[in-house]
Amino acid sequence: MQVSSLNEVKIYSLSAGRSLPEWLSDRKKRALQKKDVDIRRRIELIQDFEMPTISTKIKVSRDGQYIMAVGTYKPRVRCFDTYQLSQKFERCLDSEVVTFEILSDDYSKIVFLECGRFVEFHSQHGHYYKTRIPKFGRDFSYHYPSCDLYFVGASSEVYRLNLEQGRFLNSLQTEASESNVCDINPVHFLFAMGTAEGKVECWDPRTRNRVGLLDCALSSVTADTEIEGLPSISALKFDGALNMAVGTSTGQVLLYDLRSSNPLIVKDHHYGLPIKSIEFQHQLDLIISADSRIIKMWNKDTGKIFTSMEPEHDINDVCLYPNSGMLMTANEAPKMNIYYIPVLGPAPKWCSFLDNLTEELEENPESTVYDDYKFVTRKDLENLGLAHLIGSSLLRAYMHGFFMDIRLYHKAKMMANPFAYEEYRREKIRQKIEETRAQRVQLKKLPKVNKELALKLIEEEGEEQQFSKKRKQKNLPSLLKDDRFKVMFENPDFQVDEQSEEFRLLNPLVSKISEKRKRKLKILEELEAQGQEEEEEPEGKASDAESSESSDDEKGWVEEVRKQRKLLRQEEKLKRQERLKEDQQTLLKPQFFEIKEGEEFRSFKDSAKKQKLMKKTLEDRLKLEEKLGTLNVSDTTVGSKQATFKLKKSEQQRKQQEAEKRHRQERKTLRRSASHLKSRRGRGRLFH
Repeated sequence: MQVSSLNEVKIYSLSAGRSLPEWLSDRKKRALQKKDVDIRRRIELIQDFEMPTISTKIKVSRDGQYIMAVGTYKPRVRCFDTYQLSQKFERCLDSEVVTFEILSDDYSKIVFLECGRFVEFHSQHGHYYKTRIPKFGRDFSYHYPSCDLYFVGASSEVYRLNLEQGRFLNSLQTEASESNVCDINPVHFLFAMGTAEGKVECWDPRTRNRVGLLDCALSSVTADTEIEGLPSISALKFDGALNMAVGTSTGQVLLYDLRSSNPLIVKDHHYGLPIKSIEFQHQLDLIISADSRIIKMWNKDTGKIFTSMEPEHDINDVCLYPNSGMLMTANEAPKMNIYYIPVLGPAPKWCSFLDNLTEELEENPESTVYDDYKFVTRKDLENLGLAHLIGSSLLRAYMHGFFMDIRLYHKAKMMANPFAYEEYRREKIRQKIEETRAQRVQLKKLPKVNKELALKLIEEEGEEQQFSKKRKQKNLPSLLKDDRFKVMFENPDFQVDEQSEEFRLLNPLVSKISEKRKRKLKILEELEAQGQEEEEEPEGKASDAESSESSDDEKGWVEEVRKQRKLLRQEEKLKRQERLKEDQQTLLKPQFFEIKEGEEFRSFKDSAKKQKLMKKTLEDRLKLEEKLGTLNVSDTTVGSKQATFKLKKSEQQRKQQEAEKRHRQERKTLRRSASHLKSRRGRGRLFH
């Protein structure tokens, strides 16, 4: 079993390894397995899962139990039972099969379209009936509601064979000279056919009229594609009710929404080979398209490549096992390939052991397929002088370049560039010089605004780096390098005011520390002016002097705090004296107020009350009015009076209040006293 990985997607090839000849006896097979390690390690998922020469088509029954494949030579069909992991039966045919369809859930009803214009029907026991169509057929589809078979081929007509009546019906007359593929939508049963002119015709089986026409040949031509000749339709597949994928003979896949004539996305295989098969993977929204050389899986919304596979032999057909990550291919070789991709889905029920096997392989990773190969681009080949090997067996095309043997690459590189060792040596010397330069003390460039703050941050950053190295912690990002705080060191509006009270109270030792930083700033400015490349220690002192200074700072901390407090008190006294002098010098002048329009002046007391009331909420104002009573009389300075009152209650409210009053009186009369429940001797004791 081979394991390959592309875009971090593991692909397990279950059919890799040598196969044993059929004519060998069981005894010799067992002997070979003991001797050969490769034969012993191979996985034979389904016994004899192969054809004599080549396989052309492969399909899975709807119940998932049977896998059917057709191939040559001699033309035959083989049915494999997944529950038994072996071959169910084999039937030989008169001519090669172009395509076939399984009509039932199991293998009991099969239709084969053969090369000699024959249509052959098989039942559970074997051959059932054989008929012939007028022209050579290339593809057919089964319409379940009407039991009609639609045949397309080397003719402008679409032949209809009704299986219920057992006769041919009137053909559909199209504008195409020839048709290559056809498909029927599983939701609304729209019939679509791809023509040799690069068009897709859509027909309604109920009215037998054409309802749409798509020109895919024109849409497949883009700025990035190089097309030789007219692209014809080589593959067609519906997805749901609205989506349809179309493959062309020039290697493009077009995804359409049936409501639009323009494709949603155009994907090019870049090989110029006809698209053989298209499948949809709904769990990850992928499209699996294959030509004779490569199988590509890509996202149907973005077109981004998910992964790809490039088998050794040419591909004829691809089949995705339903609701799983298993993929099977029919190819130009006796052995049919089986791939398992765990990302696409779980393994089928009949081979669930594959999940455990792949998990064990992931725990013990082995070398991948491409470890002995070197990926090179076209430009690399020109530099090595190997551009003439393009197209030969020594280079294998892949993505935007080629794979070549690593030994050939090393030999070609030594011949093309004999002085590679000298270049490598110079590069190593240059790296060593840069490392020694990085160890020197480099000149610090400080910003124009908040220089002292920037110097403080640089010092703290150096201390944190040393501390993190000791404890093996990650360094935090610096404020000087953070774009969010960039304006603080550029805009003068953000300059820190060191003379403010808040700054001096929060930083009692700022005077001594600022003096040190000012010394550093002067030294740095002098070095910048001189343009020196290297600088000495900015402090100009030894480490012992620094340690003694730090101890002196700790001892004089209390004295410095006291000095700062005294200075602040003196400054506050001076400010108070200045305010008193200003107050004495100022003369009080009468102030005049203007009354707003529509208002009358009554008294200063009423205006003050009114202002207080206006500040309160509406609820508080209403409560205050209720407390004051229904009538509120207030005097004014000019002799006028203001009265506020409440309106009389409505008749309904008055009746309701009287009814409530009567109810309370009735309750009082009906209420019985509970004094008899207490004993006369001891009040408060309950009667037992």
